[in-house]
Amino acid sequence: MKNKSLDEPSPVKGIKSWAEDDRPREKLLAKSKKALTDAELLAIIIGSGSANESAVDLSKRILGSVSNNLSELSKLSVNDLLRFKGIGYAKAINIVAALELGRRRRHSEGLQRKSISSSREAYELMHPLIGDISYEEFWIITMNRGNMVKRTLCISEGGVAGTVADPKKIFKLALEDNASSIILCHNHPSGLIKPSENDIRITKKCKESGVFLDLPVLDHLIIGNDGYFSFADEGLL
Repeated sequence: MKNKSLDEPSPVKGIKSWAEDDRPREKLLAKSKKALTDAELLAIIIGSGSANESAVDLSKRILGSVSNNLSELSKLSVNDLLRFKGIGYAKAINIVAALELGRRRRHSEGLQRKSISSSREAYELMHPLIGDISYEEFWIITMNRGNMVKRTLCISEGGVAGTVADPKKIFKLALEDNASSIILCHNHPSGLIKPSENDIRITKKCKESGVFLDLPVLDHLIIGNDGYFSFADEGLL
């Protein structure tokens, strides 16, 4: 009988061979969702590994590629995930869909806030929408006279370097929404939140238009991965 080479990897024991308390699904049922690690939760979404790697180990490898940062994980596209051995289209789509649901949930929770009274509250509302995407988007928050949020509206989508914000479209949508005031908002995919000359220019132009239309611009937020810049807080509005 041919002896197995010492260099030949042994097949990994599947999750079903683990102790029941160590299996992600059983662990979630027996304990709680909070008892699971990020890798174990991701393994449930993935469903299965391969002959040489369990779903948990595959999840750890994927998370390790983004320094275990869930915000960075949510930026991965289906094609990005397909680069990992053991991930096919079905698993990649499951991961992207699950992360998108989480993003929408965070935004829905923000919309339940009765009013916005600070830049921090506006940031917490908008960060789930644009804080972790890899291209620029320009949005407005429309509000009534009590600063209660009416809607969040996307004005434009751009590339990594920038997007176009047309004041005519901004105020057209705000007026159609019967807004009493608005907050401008866009993201910087680079994570750098210092305003550009174009950011300053569009803010000034919108402020002047808002005064003329009696529809004031209360703030303009630039959102990065983990922070934001407020024109109002910095005295630039």
